[in-house]
Amino acid sequence: MTDQGNELRTGSGSDRDDDGPAPRVRLRDRDNELRSVEAAVDRLCREFAAGGTEIGELLAFSGRPGIGKTSLLHEVRRIASMREGATVLFARGGERQFKEPYHVLRQLLQPVLTRLEADEFAQVMGTWEEVVGPAMGLKQPKAGARRLDPQGVRDGLDYVLTQLAPRRAPMVMIVDDLHWADAESLSWLAKFAVRSGELPVLLVFAFREDENDWPGETHELRRGVLDFARRKHELSRLTLNSVSDMIRAELGDRAEDAFCYEFWNVVNGNPFEAGRLLDQVREQELEPVEENSRQLRELAVDATGMTLKSWLDRLGPATLRFAWACAMLGTDIRIDLATRISTQSGEGARESIKQLRKQRVLTQAPNGNLEFVHPLIASSIYNTMPEATRLGMHGIAAVEIENAGLGLLAASRHLVETHSGEGDDRIVRKLRRAAVEHQLIGAPEAAQRCLHRALNEPPADDIKAEVLYELGCSALLTDPGATVNQLRLALDPDEGPLRPELRVDATFRLSEVLAHSGELGQAALVCQEEAEQTTDPVRRQRLQAASFMWHAFRKSEENGPGRSARLEELYRNLAGREAADRAVLVMRAWDLTLRGEPSTDALALADEVLDGGRLPKGLGWTDTTWGFELPSMLCLTYIYNDRIAQAERLAADAIIQFELAGWSGAHRGFAYFLMGLARFRRGLLAEAEDFLRRAYRISERIGAKLPLAWDAVGVLVDTLIARGRVDEAWELANEFGFHPPYHATVMVLPDAASLYGKLLVAKKRYAGAAAALTEAGAQLEVRGWHNTVWAPWAGHLAIAISADEPERSRDYAQKAVRDARTFGTASAIGSALRLQARIEDGQQAVELLEQAVEHLGQSPAGYEHAVALVDLGAALRRVGRLEDAQEHLYQGIELAQHCSAEKLVDRARRELANYGLRPNRLGVHDFRETLEALSGPERDVADLAVKGVPPQRIAERLGVHLSLVNRRLAAVYRKAGTGPDGLASALGLRPEPGAGPDEVSGLEPGEEPGEEPGVIPGE
Repeated sequence: MTDQGNELRTGSGSDRDDDGPAPRVRLRDRDNELRSVEAAVDRLCREFAAGGTEIGELLAFSGRPGIGKTSLLHEVRRIASMREGATVLFARGGERQFKEPYHVLRQLLQPVLTRLEADEFAQVMGTWEEVVGPAMGLKQPKAGARRLDPQGVRDGLDYVLTQLAPRRAPMVMIVDDLHWADAESLSWLAKFAVRSGELPVLLVFAFREDENDWPGETHELRRGVLDFARRKHELSRLTLNSVSDMIRAELGDRAEDAFCYEFWNVVNGNPFEAGRLLDQVREQELEPVEENSRQLRELAVDATGMTLKSWLDRLGPATLRFAWACAMLGTDIRIDLATRISTQSGEGARESIKQLRKQRVLTQAPNGNLEFVHPLIASSIYNTMPEATRLGMHGIAAVEIENAGLGLLAASRHLVETHSGEGDDRIVRKLRRAAVEHQLIGAPEAAQRCLHRALNEPPADDIKAEVLYELGCSALLTDPGATVNQLRLALDPDEGPLRPELRVDATFRLSEVLAHSGELGQAALVCQEEAEQTTDPVRRQRLQAASFMWHAFRKSEENGPGRSARLEELYRNLAGREAADRAVLVMRAWDLTLRGEPSTDALALADEVLDGGRLPKGLGWTDTTWGFELPSMLCLTYIYNDRIAQAERLAADAIIQFELAGWSGAHRGFAYFLMGLARFRRGLLAEAEDFLRRAYRISERIGAKLPLAWDAVGVLVDTLIARGRVDEAWELANEFGFHPPYHATVMVLPDAASLYGKLLVAKKRYAGAAAALTEAGAQLEVRGWHNTVWAPWAGHLAIAISADEPERSRDYAQKAVRDARTFGTASAIGSALRLQARIEDGQQAVELLEQAVEHLGQSPAGYEHAVALVDLGAALRRVGRLEDAQEHLYQGIELAQHCSAEKLVDRARRELANYGLRPNRLGVHDFRETLEALSGPERDVADLAVKGVPPQRIAERLGVHLSLVNRRLAAVYRKAGTGPDGLASALGLRPEPGAGPDEVSGLEPGEEPGEEPGVIPGE
């Protein structure tokens, strides 16, 4: 390492100064830190040049104020900028700006993003431009844009950096004074630090070690940064030798050892204090000799105390006022703004700047703006401002910043610091507009600060409730408790009048937050009570519909059938098909689904809601009038009524819409849950598990064990059972409270007691299963909910008690089948029949399973179909029908593999192996292996199909039913990996030479194609 690489500027935070460069001093005490910097930068550049991409790390410097962190980071910037091709990004937190949203991230990213060409900018931003662009100050939000979820902005930033880093690699991102970073920037940086190892990025953070220097809400983020840092350096105080070097570089070699020793003691090895004391020694023209060392402590008081008197003595009133204006602006100080805020003339401002630079208070940044030489100086100057002066100058700053075209977002930081209690309507209006703008860039906490300040102004009595309403809505995505409190105040008549349309919306928002917090009874009640006082029919209908909606998700209800009857009456009285009317249709369809009424009725209502298969205007996923609950309910209706493809289209649209809107919290989490549930019902278990785990992770990120997590974990447990990981499902269920007394206050999907009973059946703990399933049945029967797919308690209860109470077991199994037939979907009937077969033996079990397979083969429930096929194969084996058993087991294996139901595959293979039957081979690569994978009956139908014989004729020639031929052909196509057109090539088969058209078609000469006698069309 060269001596130049060990040199740090002392007494200045800038690399240049128009009054001449500050002395450069080799600080031997920083050798280790600088070696660590060079090693980290060299490693990044070397490994990137070698093709590495996942090479990032975090380098952290911490220490007490003035210990030299800022000077060290300037050296980091110099070292990194000397590396060819490296991109160096820099930002600094500001004590005055830590409440300015995205202040640090904008410093980091604006310069590099604004230099991108249009095409590259579009690629880097992807679909996140309307989310990240406004937050980073690159563009204005679109007209009519919705508030952004802060997590959505963070997710968008993740994407942007993932795209940007490889394009500008190797990249070094440096943040000084991280302890003063705004919360929005810090929360992203702390999480990005964990992911930075996946990118060619070196993060370098400097911050104060003492927790007291961090805002209370950032302590956890601070710990996360420290835990992840690969290289951590806590800067220690300078040694006597380093301080002596500083003194002699400034005052000359005549400085005596005794003077240097006392100087070092006085400043306690602190570089900042050493620099300030050196300024005092130089100004007082104090000779650095032993007899003058006694004066150092007195000089240090003036140098480090920085009282109002000391600054006035050094600067004078006019220059100090300019310094105050600069201290309020913080970092990157525009000279014109500081001039107007300090109410100085241009000439006066130039004289103030000259004096402040001479006193080493300010320096000029490369862009021409001003910077404080050290953050401690800025803090000292700001803290000397008399309160009245500070409040007044913040008011001037707010006006001047807005007049300069920097907008309300920048001005609002000063508005919230102005004097309150005047009742100024103009300030209230500005603060309310600023709050809206903050929400449009994903900064709800900043919006809340503006609205709290507006309430303190205070607003006029006739709009106070509106401000409270806005305050409640601003916390909707981030702070449910605050939302509830503020909306309750907004609805309180003692706080003033609230316009009727806002009363309805405030009530609905309040019910949403209560529901998402698990208080569904309260959510339904507030809507019901407000509806009774609402005279406008449209608004009343909205509240009534919301009340019905929350009741539908409750764990228990006093009069479920009565509510269903009232909902039916509301449906009968609908006059049109506006959004409110369609909302009622959605709830009516879902209610019919839960009650197990004919599926055709529920689907007819659900289809009536959609416009061309899409959600209508007013009921969209991001529509704020109704929220995402209604389209979610519609999606659930399709899922449980065997219209899973339609449900998946809705869920996919939800994921996209929430991403475009920047809503990455509970909204997108629930969209993942819906997609996971749909995949589970379809039988795509691995995909279901992935979506459900994503939903669960999002929920845990928001809060502990929220209703979203309960739903996701519930279906995840069901998925794990299906995949044969019963012990894992058991641990997860018990960890999350899926056991008596069922800690959740909401009705999960599926019902908690029903799911717990099913899990106990899988564990063969039949006594406990019987108790749980009996409880589930009692609750659901009282409510009139008989859907055997949503809560298949009766079928599983029949299995649990079959050994001890066979007659009662048959009653429950038959009840499940009756309820399923009433509901009418193929998956409901097939699943109920399959469960009934579990309590029967011999030919009775075979007949039930044959019916189950027939029904499930016509449904999208792939896993249930696979289980029924394996069950049927085992039952056929037990009655001696080995050939048929083999065929169904083969089909079951194929379908179970497709579903990722590993344990079901193993079970079917054991059935085959135990009775001398060969399991079909996996991993087919050529036609010989494909032929070997086919069973004898499958080979027979394949031979005829290749010759062009239609399925009807194949059935006649082989003497089997058409339905069996179709099932065998389906197995052939799966194993061959092709459809009818490519079957001959896949199997290596060809029609016999000389075969004429009639032979290929399978028809006798002169015979016309037609339906086979005795075969049911479509079977």
